[in-house]
Amino acid sequence: MNLVLRPHGTWVIVLSFLFSFMLAIMPLPSWASAWRPDWVAMVLIYWCIAIPHRVGVATGWTVGIVHDVLNDALLGQHALTLCIVAFISVKLHLRIRLFPRLQQAISILGLVIINKLLSAWIYSIFTEFQISWSVIFSAITSMILWPWLFVILRDMRRTYRVF
Repeated sequence: MNLVLRPHGTWVIVLSFLFSFMLAIMPLPSWASAWRPDWVAMVLIYWCIAIPHRVGVATGWTVGIVHDVLNDALLGQHALTLCIVAFISVKLHLRIRLFPRLQQAISILGLVIINKLLSAWIYSIFTEFQISWSVIFSAITSMILWPWLFVILRDMRRTYRVF
């Protein structure tokens, strides 16, 4: 008997991205906005690592366009950067999955820094924005929160059998 496995649990993936969008646009005090974790990038990285055959560059593009619209950013700014992050995540997913949580968090730091620096560079091309060290703050908080986000999304993936 030949069993065909169909993708399962798409609603969990969509719901996790919706929740990350809500966290990304939630108002914060001005002093804390530079430290906001990059929730959208972290959720995208998780799904690219966990199920790279379902979530990849096209998902990064789609999520990025929605992120651009929600943040009133240049259309395509986050789409391009999240595509690059998704591509790197999919290419390195076998390595990153084997890392212990601390090394995974360091990998997330690097990926979020790439995302933030590319986004700031694209924004500075079209405006008078100067890239500063504050783009690193969000990557640091993303790195700190990664182990907990990883465990939450992994448990959701296992509970609802997302494959």
